Amino acid sequence: MSILVVDVGTSGLRAAVVRDDTTVEHVHHVALPPTSPFPGLVEFDAAAMRDAVLGVAAAALARGGPVRAVGVASQRASTVVWDRATGEPVGPGLGWQDLRTVVHCLTLAAQGIRVAPNQSATKLQWLLDTFDGGRARDLCFGTVDSWVAWVLSQGALHVTDTTNAAISGLLRADASGWSDYVLEAISAPATMLPTVVDSSGVCGEASALPGSPPIAGIAGDQQASLIGQCCVLPGMAKITFGTGGMLDLCLGGERPGDSRLPHGTFPIVAWRIGGRTTWGVEAIMLAAGTNVEWLRDDLGLIATAADSHDVASQCASSDGVVFVPAPLGLGTPQWDYGARGTLLGVTRGTGRAQVVRAVLEGVAHRGADLVAAAEADTGITIPSLRVDGGMSANPTFVQALADAADRPVEISPVLEATTLGAAFLAGLAVGTWTLADLPSLWRPHAVVEPREPLDRVQWGRAVERAQGWIPDLSALDF
Repeated sequence: MSILVVDVGTSGLRAAVVRDDTTVEHVHHVALPPTSPFPGLVEFDAAAMRDAVLGVAAAALARGGPVRAVGVASQRASTVVWDRATGEPVGPGLGWQDLRTVVHCLTLAAQGIRVAPNQSATKLQWLLDTFDGGRARDLCFGTVDSWVAWVLSQGALHVTDTTNAAISGLLRADASGWSDYVLEAISAPATMLPTVVDSSGVCGEASALPGSPPIAGIAGDQQASLIGQCCVLPGMAKITFGTGGMLDLCLGGERPGDSRLPHGTFPIVAWRIGGRTTWGVEAIMLAAGTNVEWLRDDLGLIATAADSHDVASQCASSDGVVFVPAPLGLGTPQWDYGARGTLLGVTRGTGRAQVVRAVLEGVAHRGADLVAAAEADTGITIPSLRVDGGMSANPTFVQALADAADRPVEISPVLEATTLGAAFLAGLAVGTWTLADLPSLWRPHAVVEPREPLDRVQWGRAVERAQGWIPDLSALDF
């Protein structure tokens, strides 16, 4: 039998059936783009997400079922608060990119609590302050995985797994449980928090679906992608290039630190199975595919995201044009929220092809920055990169990444490896696979070798010029 996966991303969700041979079939997708009512605000309709989850899951089961278990992968830190009795959201869901709580983060920093606005803690605080100021209602908090599990179980399950909990800013640094200190600081009742469960393990029934299959795997999208690309041994790493870009490196059973490491990476829970936690580090690019969307939607230089490859291929190089992809600031290693996108080296001869190529190469350079930071913070050499996400289908970009990072790039056989990762976690729980099986299941779509090195010295000068553009934001340190 197969595994049903519900995979919720930043701009939509899908359900798919994954066979025992890792074939992904019967994919059903619903676009559910977030809204931005004001610059820096990112909201989504949690009720619409609930309806879409039930719709795509039922459609995938109708064609590919029955299934042995259900796996859930989801965008991390996006936050929902709902009424326990009615199951209705009390307000908008707040997306992980939402920055409305910057002041809340600074207030908490003064109390010795270091959380970023892209984490859940201050999003929960804002929702409570806005919709339950007196903290009198019986409400539930959850990240998207919690909301999906609640929906699929018809309110029987209020859970989250350790990978999602650890990103929320609400979990103790050692992942041993929720932090009473943080909850007290944001005035959030502990009763509204979900139970933290293993990433792989049966936690209840998806009673809203035909046959009530067990929910047996839950993970944040980046950790699901790490497992989906079979990076389950220490020293193995992947980068997902979606709206943003995240490098995750598997370490093992030893926690690398409590907070941000010297070169801008963060410790993460890679997964927890059988009560044992596997740790990793993560390096973050705040904007990856967002820059291609800018070329398409705002500048009109390309008609579709895929066109960026065709247009960039019209020139052999960018002719000295360099683009720093920082519309939301720079993440790892600089962590400069006041940096901004910067286009340098433009001449009268610069055309559409050079600009598009410079954007793709800029994202590739940022990918190489993440690799360098992860290696510096861990002392581990990453011999090759495994990549997934929308930009991994772009040949010009993948070649630029190999050239910038100066190492082979292995392209995932599935564009969104999160789906495979959630299936593997659920399958581990019900005996379809073992963790030892996963490395042998990796079959890259293609391997791209480095050819012509990109100019990393010039890139470093460009990044310096992009930094500090909005000094007040550059001074923020979360």
